[in-house]
Amino acid sequence: MLLLPPNIGCVYLHGFLSSPDSKKAQELIQYFKNNNLQNQLRIPCLSFEPEQAIKQAQEAIHSLYEQEGIQQVFVMGSSLGGFYATYLGQTEKIKAVLVNPAVRPFELFDKYLGPNKHYYDGQTYILEMKHIEQLQALDVKNLDNPEHFLLLQQTGDETLDYRQACAKYRSCPSWLEAGGSHSFDGFIERLDMVFNFITQENMS
Repeated sequence: MLLLPPNIGCVYLHGFLSSPDSKKAQELIQYFKNNNLQNQLRIPCLSFEPEQAIKQAQEAIHSLYEQEGIQQVFVMGSSLGGFYATYLGQTEKIKAVLVNPAVRPFELFDKYLGPNKHYYDGQTYILEMKHIEQLQALDVKNLDNPEHFLLLQQTGDETLDYRQACAKYRSCPSWLEAGGSHSFDGFIERLDMVFNFITQENMS
């Protein structure tokens, strides 16, 4: 398996009502630990509020850049984390990997207005219109450098319409798999593809 070079850091962003305890996050943690790469990984526990979540992600990115030996950082996000990763890839000018990403989450969240129970910590969070407006402000309508974004998409996503992601990222490198699920089945087996994309010398 291709390993991530020691001068590259990764920030992973989980999805809505998820956490660093999610399956993909834990798989990443274990993979990086098994390969003695744990110092190159950051998985912030993102706030329920989009503006604060972006600040947390930016802090994680900048903390890696401040680490001795790190010369490049990329962001990888799943579901809502993929939406955030798109914004960060565009604004921080870094590569981004999008795993079954939410494309226009602000159009889907009306049904979540009000109290929502977190999948992992059990706490109840109140989704308000201001949160949807914050998401709208983060929407990247046109990618400046589509070649810096990698889409990993499964058609069996039962939560999001995969066709929206295929349309949004049609000019980006992509991997489309038939079947699967919103969790992206076999995620860890795709890290070779991810690391190959990240190490390509095509950043401007």
